[in-house]
Amino acid sequence: MGKQMTEMLKGTLEGIVLAILAVQPAYGYEITARLREQGFSDIVEGTVYALLVRIEQRGFVDVVKVPSEKGPPRKVYSLNALGGEYLEEFWRSWNFLAERIQQLHHHIEHAQKEGE
Repeated sequence: MGKQMTEMLKGTLEGIVLAILAVQPAYGYEITARLREQGFSDIVEGTVYALLVRIEQRGFVDVVKVPSEKGPPRKVYSLNALGGEYLEEFWRSWNFLAERIQQLHHHIEHAQKEGE
């Protein structure tokens, strides 16, 4: 993944993880695996775990410790009402930005074709 993609992802990963949790509660490794299934193959587990700490501190998720067959209990994260509100705002912001970027891209392409 290029540096530009990494920078863009930094600003959206929180919303992406909350969207994953909106579908089903999960623990850190499961979230990383789901991200990879969705094509985010270069996501590092450490990045996801750091993000989970932040969204837990911000009160966006509820956490339950579930016994694990191997090692210490796992923290299972589920989206709560505050996280759901934040996720709705994330999607509104995302849609706004995506529409504007697409409009700009279309405008620039059209201008370039006229200039040829």
